[in-house]
Amino acid sequence: MLNQKLQQRLIQKLSPQQVLVMRLLQEPILSLDQRIKQEIEENPALEEASADEDEVDTFDEEGTIDSIDSDEDEFTEVDPPASAEDEFTFEDYVDEEEIPEYRLVANNQSPDDVTREIPIISGISFQDFLISQIGLHKFTDKQYIIAATIIGNLDESGYLCREIPALADDLAFNQAIEATHEEILEVLKIVQSFDPPGIAARNLQECLLIQLEHKPDRTYTTDLAAIILRFYFDEFSKKHYDKILQKGNISEDELREAIAEIQTLNPKPGNTISEVARDSQYVVPDFLITSNDGILELTLNTRYTPELSLNRDYISMLHEYGGARHKTAEKDALTFIKQKLDSARGFIDAIRQRQETLYTTMKAIMDYQREYFLTGDDTKLRPMILKDIATIVSLDISTISRVANSKYVQTPFGTLLLKSFFSESMLNTEGEEISTREIKKILLDTIDAETKAKPLTDDELVDLLKEKGYNIARRTIAKYRKQLNIPVARLRKEL
Repeated sequence: MLNQKLQQRLIQKLSPQQVLVMRLLQEPILSLDQRIKQEIEENPALEEASADEDEVDTFDEEGTIDSIDSDEDEFTEVDPPASAEDEFTFEDYVDEEEIPEYRLVANNQSPDDVTREIPIISGISFQDFLISQIGLHKFTDKQYIIAATIIGNLDESGYLCREIPALADDLAFNQAIEATHEEILEVLKIVQSFDPPGIAARNLQECLLIQLEHKPDRTYTTDLAAIILRFYFDEFSKKHYDKILQKGNISEDELREAIAEIQTLNPKPGNTISEVARDSQYVVPDFLITSNDGILELTLNTRYTPELSLNRDYISMLHEYGGARHKTAEKDALTFIKQKLDSARGFIDAIRQRQETLYTTMKAIMDYQREYFLTGDDTKLRPMILKDIATIVSLDISTISRVANSKYVQTPFGTLLLKSFFSESMLNTEGEEISTREIKKILLDTIDAETKAKPLTDDELVDLLKEKGYNIARRTIAKYRKQLNIPVARLRKEL
């Protein structure tokens, strides 16, 4: 049986403009640059403002619009009174009284200043690099296809991630080629001789052995390193050096030299080929903090954020046709113009709100961590969570999270990820609040200063930190050690 009832609910919904602001807020500066270019391409009513535009009609010198409010209540009726098809006015889009905010900011860059760009070098994938080496060998057509199939099945580190029988099945089903186990192995051995050495290995042990075999100047140490990898790889990987000394009947000095030889090898040869392309990638900071005689100065990077304005042609069309009655076709065109202008106005406003929110939030973080930004000492870093900054700037925690996401700040001590300044707090033995990042720094310094022949265990690290005034549990030490990518004591052992 159906029943009718009256229910009252309070629902909070975000407007499309608020959603746009939130999305732009979490974009890093290079992604924002692409987003702006995309918006300009999709919306003909939006364009980049020209710095040398002369004043035309009611535009300011830059031709930009500072007043951006997409509420329908802003639109006013023209004289004579008109119907819904005559609701658009030119004055809604241009305000003679307002001066764009960016016009009040001085531009200290001179046209004579030299701008130095970091060149971007495009690299090729290691598969393409290896394919190019096939032509240097006298392969038959069948062997060429087998070699290309092997190279196509290498992972990013350069390892062959398929078994030989699986490769034979691939060749049979995809290439209609019947290849025996021996034929594939024969081609694989040739591919493993390609540059860089160690490529197409099936495991780490084989990868290191291939590199030792291809060393041009082989010595006794090289041969000993190969013996250790071939017969004592399990003991070597677990750093059971005592067992290697006993089973191999070698001296400690010989073992030390052999280990040093192994450590010169590359465990991921595939990464070497794409090294140039990877090194060409660089971080563009969203903020710049400088210190002048103890005074911190914050600058928002707007280099990749062009000044935007409304398209003059669209405003002229709205001015020309907005005050008269039109036919249905002209009304549809006028509606299209208004929609594009509204969208452009909303986007410009969203960009401005993004810049204001970023600056306000970063300013609060800089003031909160003033001692750190002056000294660069991690021990001066105060415990800080998202709620602390949200309270200062009177914004929601989710907004602060979006600001901190994927943003970088350039400081006198390096370019750092913004979210790295946020950390939980702990109490030391004196009852003072300290940042967990400070504890990690002390933990890292303690491990760096340990005796490598007898590394400190987690229990010993707990005792040492207690002596320094940090009462931390063993499981917390283990968690911080993993976050710092520090292995257990056994794997840190050196001769």
